Amino acid sequence: MDTAKKALLVVDVQNDFCPSGALAVPGGDRVVPVLNKYIGIFRKAGLPVYFTRDWHPPVTVHFKAYGGAWPPHCVQGTPGAEFHQDLEIPPGAVIMSKGDDPGLDSYSAFSGHDEKGRNLAEVLRADGVSHFYIGGLATDYCVKETSLDAFREGFEVTVLTDAVRGVDLSPGDSDRALEEVKSRGARTATLENIEVSRRGGVHEGPEDIAGGAERKTG
Repeated sequence: MDTAKKALLVVDVQNDFCPSGALAVPGGDRVVPVLNKYIGIFRKAGLPVYFTRDWHPPVTVHFKAYGGAWPPHCVQGTPGAEFHQDLEIPPGAVIMSKGDDPGLDSYSAFSGHDEKGRNLAEVLRADGVSHFYIGGLATDYCVKETSLDAFREGFEVTVLTDAVRGVDLSPGDSDRALEEVKSRGARTATLENIEVSRRGGVHEGPEDIAGGAERKTG
């Protein structure tokens, strides 16, 4: 039996990354209903669900005006930095803020911190998590960089491919990002896989959620 404690990590589902936002990811809002189903599954199993957000100051090297690659987005305290209104965030959820250092890009959730100042690795280890499932925005940036940092920190990762969308500044960027994280050891799964594993009688307790999905997807 797989006894690794698991968690769900929801990355940057914020207004500025959704349609009409300052840096809209094509179809970015389509991840919301899928992620809500994952959030329900993990909560029902008593497993942690974490959320990340870009939380940039108005002046940062991340923005084009100051030498970066991007237009202003997810500026602290603005509507664009708020989570999508339909995203179901449980009361008391742990929110990791990143990008608030004006001298860094901070794509990875591991560069962020919670309200207590703990980084993601510290939060995961404190909660006994060794393996997290990741979905959100965007595949070819924050999802990819978070996954790569997870391996460096000794965590296992499963990318929820039906709950991510990419920017694709160059065509194929998202596909290449998924291949890169898979080459480092990431698994992939979808909601359909997880539902099938549950109907098939796979143990659904806190230590084993979605284990069948991983065996199915290999």
